[in-house]
Amino acid sequence: MKYVDEFRDGPACLKLAESIKKITTKPWVIMEICGGQTHSIARYGLEDLLPPQISLVHGPGCPVCVTPVEVINKAVEIAARPEVIFCSFGDMMRVPGTGKDLLSVKANGGQVKLVYSPLDAVKIAQKNPDKEVVFFAVGFETTAPANGMAVVQAKALGLKNFSLLASHVLVPPAMEAILSSPENRVQGYLAAGHVCTIMGWEQYPPIAKKYKVPIVVTGFEPLDILQGTYMCVKQLEEGRHEVENQYARSVLKEGNLEALKVIKEVFQVVNKKWRGIGEIPKSGWALNDNYRFFDAEERFGVAHVTAEESTECISGQILLGIKKPAQCPAFGTRCNPEHPLGAPMVSTEGACSAYYRYRRAETVPSA
Repeated sequence: MKYVDEFRDGPACLKLAESIKKITTKPWVIMEICGGQTHSIARYGLEDLLPPQISLVHGPGCPVCVTPVEVINKAVEIAARPEVIFCSFGDMMRVPGTGKDLLSVKANGGQVKLVYSPLDAVKIAQKNPDKEVVFFAVGFETTAPANGMAVVQAKALGLKNFSLLASHVLVPPAMEAILSSPENRVQGYLAAGHVCTIMGWEQYPPIAKKYKVPIVVTGFEPLDILQGTYMCVKQLEEGRHEVENQYARSVLKEGNLEALKVIKEVFQVVNKKWRGIGEIPKSGWALNDNYRFFDAEERFGVAHVTAEESTECISGQILLGIKKPAQCPAFGTRCNPEHPLGAPMVSTEGACSAYYRYRRAETVPSA
């Protein structure tokens, strides 16, 4: 496939891996933020190409994985109401709440619809004026513009029966939370290329300077990740801590200005709770006063809903890069895609899902 295959070129990957080995003299821990990067690393066996001194750890860059249990419970409670058509992307359907997931609500007669765009939910609201249509707006900065445009369009159309259950989280505050933790192991970052495509990378130099860590904006294909790793290791070996952009074919320093306009119009920064991690200050977006009418949490009175997380699931330690999926006692046995204990096993970007799909034979003992 043009513009993809060239970034999966085997000989080029091996050559780049050899270049990393040549410059590596010390042990380094590098975190790839994005779950898409984690899946590429597992799928293509990229970690096996690196020298043993380089440890790649997996970060909290999976929006499904970091969505708190209480938000899932709110979604389940709203979706179960007879007057509601609840719209969601497919990867949220099987994320477990305290007792149920959205798929079980659908099985019990709830009107839960899988959609491919928030604008699909707007169209459903237009066609069903007698129903309350709710879109489950989960994501990082990447999905915020489309979700913001949905409420902009709903407002322009005068729709009174459309709302968002929004759970948007922001990457830079999470990076800082990891670096400031007493358990932190991370010495360098591969930043999420798709987030930076929207936001640019102007937020990162203060983090690199404050914590003395190199940050390399990186894409998702094997050559992207190996090149980003090379750039990060080179900085570490040279004692530098700067922001570099490996993903220049997609990312501009200032980001996508049109998308940023939509975000600024619709959202405001708030403190946000992350699954397995806890509350991180100023790490999320909520609808601002001009669009609060479309806030499903307020409309359906579910702000009070809380939940306790599973004590068996160690998703927080995995998302913080403290442990890897195979170090969880339940991995591949009590926790699997059919019966997940936590979101990282369900999501298409989850680290546990990646290990189960691509590295299970290495990590789960045979019976």
